[in-house]
Amino acid sequence: MPTDATQCGVVAVIGVPNAGKSTLVNQFVGAKVTIVTHKVQTTRSRIRGIAIVGSAQVIYVDTPGIFAPRRRLERAMVDAAWSGAADADIVVLVVDARRGANDEVVHIIDGLNEKKRPAVLALNKIDTVKRETLLSLAEQLNGKGLFDEVFMVSALNGDGVDDLQAYLAAKMPSGPWLFPEDQLSDLPQRLLAAEITREKAYLYLHQELPYSLAVDTEDWQDFKDGSVRIGQVVYVERESQKGIVLGKGGQTIKRIRSEAQQELAELLERPIHLFIHVKVRENWVNDPGRYREWGLRYDA
Repeated sequence: MPTDATQCGVVAVIGVPNAGKSTLVNQFVGAKVTIVTHKVQTTRSRIRGIAIVGSAQVIYVDTPGIFAPRRRLERAMVDAAWSGAADADIVVLVVDARRGANDEVVHIIDGLNEKKRPAVLALNKIDTVKRETLLSLAEQLNGKGLFDEVFMVSALNGDGVDDLQAYLAAKMPSGPWLFPEDQLSDLPQRLLAAEITREKAYLYLHQELPYSLAVDTEDWQDFKDGSVRIGQVVYVERESQKGIVLGKGGQTIKRIRSEAQQELAELLERPIHLFIHVKVRENWVNDPGRYREWGLRYDA
């Protein structure tokens, strides 16, 4: 850790589902600390990614997307997102420039204005929108009187991300670093492994099934040769869903296992032996213990 004066603070990254929040956090950190899929509501809990910028340690909180919740899990996810914003030193609102200022975005801006949170706007996916459209959108949202600054970024390819990160680092309050210099996330390895498998399941399963699915890492054995044996269970709510996850002849779960194992080996830089079982656990989504594990409020 540097010996000169240090800064340390928390940045909450919020927005509607699929705005690119998790991709942006991974860009900030320079490593994959939170899973990314094309499906909405992928992020279920607050995940912290940690970046060092000069003498500043910036703790990014990747939050679930904010939307109109219907089910208990959805209410808990939205509650976690607003809590992340309330606890942060500064908020980054990520807006998908292609979708513009829809009602959900306006709802979030109104909520931040009510809470009087310092905030900056990150217009994301700028490589997919014409410049005139971007400037018009930036002017429209900036007229809400919330944002200290507006940044135009592409979380996917990194355009504009360094400028945004430098701005955020400069805003961090003075104080000691809260994490070791080489730590990139506060996510335990067992939970990271479960998240990676859940990501692969989301990519290969369609319709509403992913939201009826949970992954637990139930076994973790380190071997002398540096390899790890990881045993996981994929939980679904109904017997019919189990067959979908397994796929014909077990092909779907084999593909999920293979890709998760490969990515975990790259992330952990060691050989991984991954074993996955699929089980039915009715109504797991109403298990208070699972909410505690994810850092969510059961009665949100």
